[in-house]
Amino acid sequence: MARLAKNPAQRAYLKRMAVLMTAYIVILFTVVGYFNQAPRDGPLAIVAALLPAVPVIGVFWAIGRLLIEEQDEYLRMLLVRQIVIATGFALTIMTAWGFLESFDRVPHIPAFYGAVLWFAGLGVGGLVNRLTLGSWGQC
Repeated sequence: MARLAKNPAQRAYLKRMAVLMTAYIVILFTVVGYFNQAPRDGPLAIVAALLPAVPVIGVFWAIGRLLIEEQDEYLRMLLVRQIVIATGFALTIMTAWGFLESFDRVPHIPAFYGAVLWFAGLGVGGLVNRLTLGSWGQC
């Protein structure tokens, strides 16, 4: 981990991400198992269905903390570019898909895939940074 993260902000980010992704996997498998046992209704089912979102929301928080804690202005700028590109990427695809869906041209896709697109957009943003500025950044 020390080789990947060269400063305290990046090390803290990687630790947060490890905890959040571990929690996501455990929660998701637990909730899927809960719903596979029998049909579920009521307030407990709603809470259970929302639980996998908590660590994903935590990932957004962790990225925001990295942005705040990163002391290197160049690395912070790379991260801001990635975030802006990811947001534009996800919103563009979601908007176009939403209109196609409204006119019954494509199947419905669950809304949580918006986060998946945004995370994919972070990869696109990193690639854009690499191609235009010659650097991926550290995370």
